[in-house]
Amino acid sequence: MRQWIRKLIDQFDFEWGEQHGTQPSGNGPTIGDDRATLLFVIDVFNKHLIEIDSKPVRKVRQILDEFARELIDPTRTDGERVLFRFRQFFSSYRIDEYTYFLKTFDEFRAIIWDFVDQLSEDLTEEQQSDKDIQQSLHSLREAVEANSIDDLKRQSRAFIDNYIEYQTRRDSRRSRRMDSLQKNLDLVKKKLVQANQNMALDHLTGAYNRRSFDEKLNEHWKLAAVSNKAVSLMVLDIDHFKKINDSFGHAIGDCVLQEFVKILHEQFTRPADFVARIGGEEFAIILPDYQLEHAIKKADAVLSRIRKDVLIQDGHQIKFTSSLGIAQLERGESAEDWLKRADKALYHAKNTGRDRFSVANGQGSIHAA
Repeated sequence: MRQWIRKLIDQFDFEWGEQHGTQPSGNGPTIGDDRATLLFVIDVFNKHLIEIDSKPVRKVRQILDEFARELIDPTRTDGERVLFRFRQFFSSYRIDEYTYFLKTFDEFRAIIWDFVDQLSEDLTEEQQSDKDIQQSLHSLREAVEANSIDDLKRQSRAFIDNYIEYQTRRDSRRSRRMDSLQKNLDLVKKKLVQANQNMALDHLTGAYNRRSFDEKLNEHWKLAAVSNKAVSLMVLDIDHFKKINDSFGHAIGDCVLQEFVKILHEQFTRPADFVARIGGEEFAIILPDYQLEHAIKKADAVLSRIRKDVLIQDGHQIKFTSSLGIAQLERGESAEDWLKRADKALYHAKNTGRDRFSVANGQGSIHAA
């Protein structure tokens, strides 16, 4: 079986030994290119889900995991039926996703429309008031030209009264307009900040999401090219995470993910440290100004901290470990190759026993540490 297919199956981390008499690590079920391609689509789909009210991410991942199991399972012969059901689910999800974005856009558009409508009303009222004061001023000019002291007194008093009322109304309108403007701007700002956070952060863990990671990775790659400063990359995942989900349920699995990110944030406290969730249980950390030896020292501390952690949830005491790959950016290396080296180091750590880290040196060599 092709290496990329084997790596893809191992990434799902299903336990196949008991079910099919095979060993889960490196000797699991064999599948063809067609199923492997669909499995790859599911994996990518899984990594880029958004939180939708009708289809929460946790529930969608559970459904996608089941599709993946059916595709990998060598005893399943109804591949066409699995594909048909996946198409149905995918179409339904995209419709709900489109509806969600449309609803969000409509809400945002309604806020802007209210803001424009309020300004339009204020300007119309302002223009009418200007016409009234202009008419009062015109009557005063006529009284001056008429050489009648009585008309002049009467029009002067009328103009003064009108002008005071005009100024009072204008100040009141201005105050109302500013209050309304401030409220609308605050609401727009809140919506924009919320939308920006939703685009940048993983909804479940609070880590940065895959899109933010890709942008930040390219940003540091470009900075390193001009600054010649060191930057290292760690790629981690939670060992046997599928087994945690199967044993305790996806709700507790979510708690494990949150606990994992909490530990990462405790360990990586510099403002420049960038912690991101780039897959289901896969994470990456960009470490500016970190030589390889500094990253190795930090990796050892992180794995030690994770080993000591005990998550107590719903009466269960859950311990978990992590595997980790490290790569320092090499001169002339692309951002894509940099990530591939770190990812390769991660899989080396997983395939050599897990709960450890491996280091990717230059020229593609990898050693366990």
